[in-house]
Amino acid sequence: MDTRRRTFLKVLGGASAAGLASQPLFRAFADPPVASDEFFVLIHANGGWDVTLSLDPRNERRGLIEPGSTDTIDTAPIRRWRDAPLDSDSSTFEIIRPAGSSLRLGPAIGDLADMPDRLTVINGLAMNTVSHPDGTFFAATGRHLAGGKPVAASIDTMLANEFGRTSLLPTVSVGYPSTFVGEDLDARVSPLLVGSVDTLSKMLNRSNVNTTAADRQAVTALLTEESRDLAARSWYRDELAGFGLQLEALPRMLSPDVQQVFNATALAAAQPTLFPTGRRFQARAGVNCAFAVEAMKRNLVRCVSFSSASHDTHNNNYRSQPLIQQELFDTIAALVRALDAAPHPTRTGRRLGDHTHILVVSDFCRTPQINLTLGRDHYPNGSALVISPKFVGNTSFGRADDDQLLPASAGMFADGDRPVAPPDLLATFVSAFGVNPRRYLRDGDVIRSLLRV
Repeated sequence: MDTRRRTFLKVLGGASAAGLASQPLFRAFADPPVASDEFFVLIHANGGWDVTLSLDPRNERRGLIEPGSTDTIDTAPIRRWRDAPLDSDSSTFEIIRPAGSSLRLGPAIGDLADMPDRLTVINGLAMNTVSHPDGTFFAATGRHLAGGKPVAASIDTMLANEFGRTSLLPTVSVGYPSTFVGEDLDARVSPLLVGSVDTLSKMLNRSNVNTTAADRQAVTALLTEESRDLAARSWYRDELAGFGLQLEALPRMLSPDVQQVFNATALAAAQPTLFPTGRRFQARAGVNCAFAVEAMKRNLVRCVSFSSASHDTHNNNYRSQPLIQQELFDTIAALVRALDAAPHPTRTGRRLGDHTHILVVSDFCRTPQINLTLGRDHYPNGSALVISPKFVGNTSFGRADDDQLLPASAGMFADGDRPVAPPDLLATFVSAFGVNPRRYLRDGDVIRSLLRV
């Protein structure tokens, strides 16, 4: 570098270096990162799903419940649909009870029915809202909106802050309700928010018309050195340090191997089981899951979070809802199998499936009764799904009442006998990895019975 320019930078950034160590942001950038071999996939089932068809099946006309039936559903595409016995007066379909399992599942559960030992189902979640935005962020942060704004970090940000500070991409968020809110969050883990993974491919593409790859690499190296030099001598170094970190990561981001991870065509070639033909609703979920597998295989990303196709069926609920769910659950099952087949990037002889943890939530569920347009509306109950080696599989926790599907008591919590709520689920999830939930969550108890010892 030109010595005159370096001298100028040193003078411009000159300050007492002795005071730097006392700055919180300086410590955040300087502290050794938390090591981790774990990966996370966070899925938001957008729009509020009808859990009576899958995670909390209801097949009896009881109270206000109007279950799916052959009168309201074209059952041919629903592979696991079985009509209730002819001598049944009220049941419409057979509950799926996987062999050797205590789980009760509905016909829209798809291929997840083949892996009950991997499933931890949470039913009767007290969502306490029928607003899409409020339910969405409550499920992801454990806090209701205040003045229409989120007031806490989302689960992907929490996990990235603990385990992803040294990752090239701590969190890639595709339409997920990701938030970077709260104290003591490292600036490096702010979620990368994109509309699709293809967006990143287009952003990373560079033409060689005016500059070559070697030219750009030399400029990047120079700017990285200058930003580090200036940051080390500045009193307020956060922006400069962050600039240096971004520049340092740029050459790897521009490498052909990494760019292929953001290309939908390349992802389909690498993970064909996640791109079956005939998928109507969840094609993008397949892209996102394929990205997760390929990015994690390369140890590029710590968390991948995304939203699925909308489950918001106010009209003709049973014409589309079963297929939307079946495609989503089939995709998740294919993701689990792909992770099981993929090697862990840093642990020889281990599978990604042994170290990847999946959490699926939604805004709320849908009303027990059918409206005038054969749809189902917003309802303040919920269900969630966890697939994680840290959780006890073949397990269902929490419940909704028999008649109206409102959350019912799940047992004693610190604040009394009540239903399970999103903060409890999030607190349990982060605690599975040794994280103190109170660092991020104001509310919520850890449900120890769900965790493997």
